[in-house]
Amino acid sequence: MMKKGLLLVVIYLAFISLGLPDSLLGPAWPTMYIDLAVPIHFAGIISMIVAGGTVISSLFSARLIARLGVASVTTGSVLMTALALVGFSFSHHFIFLCLLAIPLGLGAGCVDAALNNYVALHYKAKHMNWLHCFWGVGAAIGPIIMARQLANGESWNSGYFAVGSIQMALVLVLLLSIPLWIRRSATLPGDHGDTKAGFKTLLRIAGLKQALVVFFCYCSVEATFGLWGASYLVFARHLEPETAARLVSIYYVGITVGRFASGFIAGHLTNKQLVYLGQGIIVLGLLVLLLPFDAALLPGFLLIGLGCAPIFPSLLHETPRNFGEKHAQAIMGMQMASAYIGITLMPLLFGKLASYVDYSFLLGFIALMLALQIVMTYNLNRSVSTKKAMPD
Repeated sequence: MMKKGLLLVVIYLAFISLGLPDSLLGPAWPTMYIDLAVPIHFAGIISMIVAGGTVISSLFSARLIARLGVASVTTGSVLMTALALVGFSFSHHFIFLCLLAIPLGLGAGCVDAALNNYVALHYKAKHMNWLHCFWGVGAAIGPIIMARQLANGESWNSGYFAVGSIQMALVLVLLLSIPLWIRRSATLPGDHGDTKAGFKTLLRIAGLKQALVVFFCYCSVEATFGLWGASYLVFARHLEPETAARLVSIYYVGITVGRFASGFIAGHLTNKQLVYLGQGIIVLGLLVLLLPFDAALLPGFLLIGLGCAPIFPSLLHETPRNFGEKHAQAIMGMQMASAYIGITLMPLLFGKLASYVDYSFLLGFIALMLALQIVMTYNLNRSVSTKKAMPD
C-alpha cells in the first residue's frame, strides 16, 4: 500500500512537469514577438508544432508503452521536454524555436496518454482530478516564473531556463523511481489492453466519434484562452504585460484549485455531472468578462479556470466505463490526439482571426467552441446510455 502511495506521488510530480511548459508561451509572447521580430500571430505556429508532435506521439502511444513500459516512456518524455525548454532559453531566432517545439510536443504525448489511462484503470475518480490538479500546479507556476523574470528586467529566455531546470530535477526523481514502477506494473497485467485494433475498428464503437469532438472542443477552449488571454488583456483591455501574465496565472490557479476541489466532489457527483457543472461555470466566467470594468477581470479569469477544472479529468476517467477496458489505452491515445489537434489548430486560427479583427473577439470564439462542446457532450452521453441499455 505504501508503494502504491509513493507511485501516486511520482505520477503527480510527472504531471507537474507536463503543466510547466504548457502555460509559458502565452504570458511570454507579448515580449517574445518583439525580440524575435515576427508578427504577433506567429505564437500560434509554435503552439501548432508543439501540439502536432503531441498528436503523433499520442496516436502511437499504446504500442510504444506496450513495448517499453510506462516508467521508461514517462521518464524519457520528461527528459525530452526538459532539453527542449533549455534549448528555448538559448534561442534568439523564431526558426530555432519551431525546431525545438517538435521534441517539446513529442515528449508530452506518450506520457500524457500513459498516465491518464493508468490512473483511469487503477485509481478512483478523485485521483484523476487530483492528477490534473497537479498539472494545474505546473501550469500556474509557469506564468508566475515568467512574470517574475520579466518584472526583474530579465528576458523571456531566463524564464524558459528556470522552467527547464525544474524539469531536469523532475527527470532525476523519475529515474530514481523506475524500480518502483517496475514492481508496481508487474502486479497489474493488462495495463496496456489491446494495442492491435486499428483506428477504423475503434471508430465504430458507439459514442467514440462524439467523444473525440468533445475532447477537441474542450482543449480548444483551454489552450486558446491560455495562449491568447494575456494578449487579450494587453491589446483589448490595455493592461501591462506583467499584470496580464499574473492574471493568466490566476486562470491556471483556478484550474488547479478547481481540480483539487473536484477530487472531493467526485464522491458525490458523477463524472458526467461534473462535466456539465464545469461547462456552466465557464459560461458564467465569460459573462463576467463582458462587464466593462477591470475589476471583473480577475474573477472572470478565475471562473473560467474553475469551470475548466473538472471537465478534462472527468471525461478521461469515464473512458474505460464508456468504451471498455480492452481498448482503453488505444482510445485514450485517440482522445489525447483529438485534444491536441484542437490545441494545434484553434489557437493558430484565433491568432490569425485576431490579426484581422480584434482581440476582444476571444470571448466570442471561446463561447462558440463551448457551445459545440456542450452539444456533443450531450450526444456522447446519450449514445453511451443507449448502447448500455441494448441487450447483449
